[in-house]
Parts: sequence; C-alpha cells; structure tokens
Amino acid sequence: MFSSHSTTGGTLSVTVIEARELHGEDLVGKNDPYVELWLNEDYKQRTSELSNTNDPVWNQTFTFLIDEGSSIHKLYLKVLDKDTFGSDKIGEARVDFRQALEGQPIDTWVKLPAKLGLSSHGEVHLYIQFSPN
Repeated sequence: MFSSHSTTGGTLSVTVIEARELHGEDLVGKNDPYVELWLNEDYKQRTSELSNTNDPVWNQTFTFLIDEGSSIHKLYLKVLDKDTFGSDKIGEARVDFRQALEGQPIDTWVKLPAKLGLSSHGEVHLYIQFSPN
C-alpha cells in the first residue's frame, strides 16, 4: 500500500470554468481577464482572454503530468487583466489538490483575496481531477 507521502503517477486535469465579481483594474470599462495556472514556475498554462467582462466563462481544461512519488500537491493560479501594454494582476491563489490525488474530484470556488486578505478581488470556479497511469 502507498504511504501518505507517495504519489502515483498520472494526469491532473484542471478545468477553469468561470470567475465572478472580478475586481476592476481598468479605469474605464471592464476587465479583459485570463488565468495563468502552474504547478511549477517552469511550465505555466493559460486560458484565453475574454473581452470586457468581470464575470468570464472559460470552460477550458488543462493537464499536468504528475510523476510517481512527486510531493507536488499545490496548484497556483493568477488572474490577470490584459491591457494594450502588459497585464495587471487581479488576484492570485493556490489550491491544495491532495484530495484529487486520493481519487476525490474537487469542484470549488477559489477566492482571490485582496492585499492583506481584507476584501476579495473575486473568485474562480475550478474542477480538478486526477487520473492515475
């Protein structure tokens, strides 16, 4: 039997379903949001940009390979607002996906705390599941 520290290799699927009540970064109009996802800084994936909305719906799925014995169990995400020159950060968070590695899919809303965590910059709806090799 596996110890609590050993991970079976496989594929982690993360679906970025939608976001709601994203904090407005632009002085005029709404955000042009997209989400960056990563387990490791060297391999980031991202959703498409959606124009002029603070309540985007992406329904995009991303896959990450998990090596057998890996100790990685946190997914990092950053929500950004695409501007003509660069991007503004709306918020960021991390999600512990250990439950998915144990065979229980995760369907959750992840809050994007503001500085000092005193208010919210919105939240992102994720569905995470793991398929062992």
